[in-house]
Amino acid sequence: MIRRSRFQTVEPWPHLAEFKFGQAAALSGYTYLQSQEITMLKFIGILAVVAICAILILAAMKPSTFIVERSVSINAPPEKIAPLINDFHSWDTWSPWAKLDPAMKTVYSGAPSGVGAIYEWEGNSKVGKGRMQVTSVQPAKTSIKLDFLKPFEGHNTADFVLEPQGAATRVTWVMYGPLNFVPGKLMSVFTTMDKMIGDDFQKGLANLKAAAEK
Repeated sequence: MIRRSRFQTVEPWPHLAEFKFGQAAALSGYTYLQSQEITMLKFIGILAVVAICAILILAAMKPSTFIVERSVSINAPPEKIAPLINDFHSWDTWSPWAKLDPAMKTVYSGAPSGVGAIYEWEGNSKVGKGRMQVTSVQPAKTSIKLDFLKPFEGHNTADFVLEPQGAATRVTWVMYGPLNFVPGKLMSVFTTMDKMIGDDFQKGLANLKAAAEK
């Protein structure tokens, strides 16, 4: 008679192999996802670098100067319009920026009006900080030196050209100056000075027209 041994070989826990396989698969999956995430981050980083380089190249290709110009016909002679431009004390009646900050600080110095008159302002983010000085007054044109200090520094020139047209006067407001790389050229990749302040010029001229035609 054949006797069976009381000690039988114990088989491994039935699910142990499956558990180890699952653990290995999970680890492999995590490593794969981690690798994919790193690859994606690298791709995003490369795209960001390419985009920045493209913006810098486009900015470098922009003009080094800018000009903004608007005109209006006013039913009044030049001699009635000119004092509203040459005397900074009168700018509160028509300037498109005069009412943007009721708490804006203003300082008048130099000549009372005309050549040498100086106007300084400082206010909120809408008006910033700057200085204007009348540098030339001619029968048909007034020139003003503009120094913007905040939020961005800029040094430009504004001309007001008055052209008689019968009983009316055509007034042209022009501002021009250099366009520095930062922030000027960089900003011009997305917008233009004309788009930024052109509507303000038109509004200011409409106010000037209303004041002169009273």
